[in-house]
Amino acid sequence: MLVYLTTSGCHLCEEAKSLLLQASDGEGLIFTEVDIASDDALVERYGLRIPVLCRGQRELDWPFALADIQALIKD
Repeated sequence: MLVYLTTSGCHLCEEAKSLLLQASDGEGLIFTEVDIASDDALVERYGLRIPVLCRGQRELDWPFALADIQALIKD
């Protein structure tokens, strides 16, 4: 499962989501979007790191490129 950690009003998160949608390449990549603002523990852990993509135990912090997302998905 791919989890996309974000928050509202984050322009970097918008850029990252655009890349994430490109990575799906029209195949409907399924990911869960989590707004960290809903959980104090998530804000503490990820507040300075978002946007972050998580797959299993792997975390991909911003900045990342399309190739980084594709590699995360394929692993």
